[in-house]
Amino acid sequence: MENNLFKKGLIVLGLIAAAIVLIRIGGDSTDSEAAPAHETATATPTPNTAPSIVPLPDSPLKESLIAAGDYLVRQQLSNGELSYQVNVLTGERDFSPSYVRLIAGTGALFTVCRVSGNEQYCRAGDRALDHYLDRLIVDPLHFPGACFYTSGTCQLGGSALAVDAIYKRWQATGNFQYGGRDLLIIAKNLGYFIASLRKPAGGFYHTFDPHYAGTIDPDYFVTYFPGESLLALLELHEMTGNEFWLAQAREVNDFMITQTVTEDHWHSYAFQMFARLDRLTTADKTYARQIAQAVIDGQVRSLNPTNTSISTATKIEALASLAQAFYLSGEDHEWLDAEIRTFITFVRARQLPEANCTWSVDDDMQDKFGGGIFSSCEEPSVRVDGPQHYINGITAYLEYQEMAK
Repeated sequence: MENNLFKKGLIVLGLIAAAIVLIRIGGDSTDSEAAPAHETATATPTPNTAPSIVPLPDSPLKESLIAAGDYLVRQQLSNGELSYQVNVLTGERDFSPSYVRLIAGTGALFTVCRVSGNEQYCRAGDRALDHYLDRLIVDPLHFPGACFYTSGTCQLGGSALAVDAIYKRWQATGNFQYGGRDLLIIAKNLGYFIASLRKPAGGFYHTFDPHYAGTIDPDYFVTYFPGESLLALLELHEMTGNEFWLAQAREVNDFMITQTVTEDHWHSYAFQMFARLDRLTTADKTYARQIAQAVIDGQVRSLNPTNTSISTATKIEALASLAQAFYLSGEDHEWLDAEIRTFITFVRARQLPEANCTWSVDDDMQDKFGGGIFSSCEEPSVRVDGPQHYINGITAYLEYQEMAK
């Protein structure tokens, strides 16, 4: 029954394959790309080869985000695997990894490469991307495009963040080729899968089991998956120049702004991209302000040792992205600056060697874990998304500062 529901969703969306085009996912294997007919109804757009970036001058904040990148590189294995989580007091790594978070951390390495101008971070990002793209599955008989496989299923957010990693690599390098892979084709395949999970009445299904004939779980839900997917659609629009992806993003966003407001930093990024690539509607601006207010109201900002850093780092991302969106739209944006700085102060107190805890940071800890963002004094672990959110948030804030000049 779920499989029939999934297939009906594909029919409604017009995502039945019109052509099978050979693609190269990696190594010597070949797979198939199922392209929706209405995407190629007009002449195929020329891929955008000039990513829009904002050069950032040297500053202590820039140095701190590069230090977070140094942590990710220092902890990387030779096969490309990133460190998922480590307790900085005991060295314990006995944690079940989330590959959704790990592919997001891969994207952060490319952001550090772009900001620093140092190719070592791009090389580290390529090793990680090469490693994690082996998790892609292509099966045109059962689903369109390609999905990012993790924990027994293809989760919506994993495919979206794989697009984001490719996008951030493109921002850093300006190209889509790596080791025989065409990353733009891979990103488009991931986009077709994301679009196929759209519900006819709005929203997304959040997970798909590719085994056997393929089934969805209509009850599985992750708060940030819709925002991540919306952002991926907009990134595909910028990378390809194809209005198909913008139209998909507009339809998704029109549904999302009718839903209850949450502290959604991914939706905030999407608003920034709408403002830069298209425009913000009056309804968009209203919803964006509501997200900003929810972020500001939803966090105790004291440096109490029990308060955690990862969710606070996402608040930097949300407010900095919204500040960019408001600036680009000619709206009032200055009111967000002081709030962003407050959250930055909080998170920097969790970046080693800083630690306002009862334990001290010795030379050995600094050598191993320096630059990492640990969660709290009660949970002294660096998880990959701590540095990832901090890198992206500080980058967005520094870009905003440059724009506002």
